[in-house]
Amino acid sequence: MRTTPALAPREITFRTLDVGEVRLHVACAGPDDAKKTVVLLHGFPEFWASWRHQIQALAAAGFRVFAPDLRGYGKSDKPEGVEAYAIRHLVGDVAGLLRAVGAEKVFLAAHDWGGEIAWRFTMAHPDRVERLCVLNIPHPVMLMRGLRTARQLRKSWYMFFFQFPALAERLLAKGDFAFLRRIFEADGFTRQEIEPYVEAFRNPGALTSALNYYRAAGRALLSRDRPTLARIECPVLVLWGKKDRALGYEMAVPPERWVPNARVQFFENASHWLAHDEPERVSEHLVEFFRPS
Repeated sequence: MRTTPALAPREITFRTLDVGEVRLHVACAGPDDAKKTVVLLHGFPEFWASWRHQIQALAAAGFRVFAPDLRGYGKSDKPEGVEAYAIRHLVGDVAGLLRAVGAEKVFLAAHDWGGEIAWRFTMAHPDRVERLCVLNIPHPVMLMRGLRTARQLRKSWYMFFFQFPALAERLLAKGDFAFLRRIFEADGFTRQEIEPYVEAFRNPGALTSALNYYRAAGRALLSRDRPTLARIECPVLVLWGKKDRALGYEMAVPPERWVPNARVQFFENASHWLAHDEPERVSEHLVEFFRPS
């Protein structure tokens, strides 16, 4: 994949890390001897570069920062088969990443699908997460509630379409990924900003791998083979762009029963791509939230 200089400033370096089942391509920044580690997890249809502004801001604030291409994305490994993208494997990748970089505990920030992984990782490994920040992704309980409403079902039509192998791939790749381009164009991305994301999907197997996240989740839902919920005690910050066309902001506030120490910040004029729309404000929130009190 070609990476434009604008997306890879000199402060960002890249490593390929063995995290157990797969190898992840990881953008790295910040002082090697930093005592605080931040991991940033992207969503669909993105890769590490969706966090480029926040990587630099967090590194400048003294954090050690790691932003991987999730399995199946960008330059990371792309195992075959839907089962390889079940949530337990995705959570395991985060645990493996922490082992690979020698981090006992981390500050975790995540968007979209990365946020689903972050919620689940924090539930499964509460001793490994100091603070959690999620962008435009509801707590799993709120997502399931939302999917029982006509409003959210209309917004989530694509989740069901993605269940069809080959057909979904053909539609998304048709016309040099015109469908993917429209996803970003609809929320104000320029052609120059979109091209790196399209380029990332030109990696062989990347498109099917990304869609397999939805297929694995669909199978789990039908089989009722879902991870057990657990209470999250660490501080949680939810940042939410209210002009999100995919996920309704009524799902933003986590249920107090499961997340008793949560704070929600809405951005009135931001879309689903909050880190892109409000890069400075998101960076400021992350630095402030992750700094020791």
